[in-house]
Amino acid sequence: MNQYSGQARSIPTGRADMAVDAGLRSFMLGVYNKMALGLLLSAALAFVVGTNQALTVTLLTPPIGYAVMFGPLAILLISSFVMRNPSPMAANLIYWSVVALIGVGMGGIVFAYGRIPDGMLTVAKAFLITSASFGALSLWGYTTKRDISGWGSFLFMGLIGLILASVVNIFIASSALSFAISVIGVLVFAGLTAYDTQRLKFMYYQLAGDARAMAVATTYGALSLYLNFINLFQMILSLMSGRD
Repeated sequence: MNQYSGQARSIPTGRADMAVDAGLRSFMLGVYNKMALGLLLSAALAFVVGTNQALTVTLLTPPIGYAVMFGPLAILLISSFVMRNPSPMAANLIYWSVVALIGVGMGGIVFAYGRIPDGMLTVAKAFLITSASFGALSLWGYTTKRDISGWGSFLFMGLIGLILASVVNIFIASSALSFAISVIGVLVFAGLTAYDTQRLKFMYYQLAGDARAMAVATTYGALSLYLNFINLFQMILSLMSGRD
């Protein structure tokens, strides 16, 4: 996956006026369609697990719960080191494995909020806000002629900071730190949504004509945007829950 992300920055934004490029539209549509299917599968799995207490207890408590919680990160880390030039089939296996595990894990959200008065209404509102925000940010990333590739390093540092702060907060359980993590998380994943969308545009011109590479890029592009959406949703849901 990393070999594709590094290629985007070599293309100047001036060459990225792609409003009439049917090939790019087809590529991006493939990315968004796969991402949407991933979200649909995750939502279905979350509903099935979260509305069945037996499944919730079985899948979301140790030892299986650890596999569900850390499985997506393990898959991404291992694949990034082992698969330097993944095949389309391998990329799809990674994508759908991550999507399925995250969907099962989000069953905990359905289970927890389903037991709170108007809890699922809060989840629905957070999803709608996330969808509108994600759509606007991705559209801006697609249409802007400004080169935002320089955002990458700052967003990556912000992401590392979020992970470290989240680990620390597991032990200190600070509501103030939790609120700060959610606010910063919204900003980081909002920026990543626009950044990754523009990166995918640039990537298309690097890989156009290579069917194998394009198939892999479509899947990894969908994975990047899917993860941005899921994390943005969780941060917004956390903020709304704290407000309520």
